[in-house]
Amino acid sequence: MITKMTGTLTRVLDEEARVQVGPLEYQVLIPEFVRRQIQTRTGSEVTFHILEYIEGNQSSNRMIPRRVGFLAEAELDFFELFCTVDKIGAKKALKAMGRPIKELADAIQRQDAKWLTTMPGIGKQSAEQIIATLKNKVTRFAMAAPAREAVDGQPGTADIDSTVFEDAYSALLSLGLSPVDARNRLDRVVASGKPFKTVEDVLNVIFRKE
Repeated sequence: MITKMTGTLTRVLDEEARVQVGPLEYQVLIPEFVRRQIQTRTGSEVTFHILEYIEGNQSSNRMIPRRVGFLAEAELDFFELFCTVDKIGAKKALKAMGRPIKELADAIQRQDAKWLTTMPGIGKQSAEQIIATLKNKVTRFAMAAPAREAVDGQPGTADIDSTVFEDAYSALLSLGLSPVDARNRLDRVVASGKPFKTVEDVLNVIFRKE
């Protein structure tokens, strides 16, 4: 069983990353908040903490091995905990985790069902079930500092980019944009290849184009 994978990040798609390890390229499923952190890192070395599972059921003729990846071990721990909620499987958990785990844990701890329903695929009943199951189990995640990862041995270089885009994403949500719309706008900014040092720089580009 693979628990950690280090290789060259070759592609970042909507719900997965491709990692080259030797002659092999692996598919690693990732949640949205991880995708935003690595979207500017193509060509760099990346390390994922891995959980493997089998997609399918006994009545199906097709059983597919899947790998889920996170940049920090604590994120993987939270994902496994999140999957213990009734009717929250790996696919639904990955889709729902659009925000960093600290924010999700904060919302669960303060029993904010309304906030949780803003997560993709989470309705009122699911939000209440998440709170009932996890409210006493997420303290260490709510209190943890956000995890960051060095790239190519240069601590801070990529972290600045990741932090700027995380904050820009939060700013767009606070302005009333949907998660999908905010992500698409940030993707277009990333595709421009220009450097951005502040959230204001990113927002100015996004709204100047309008």
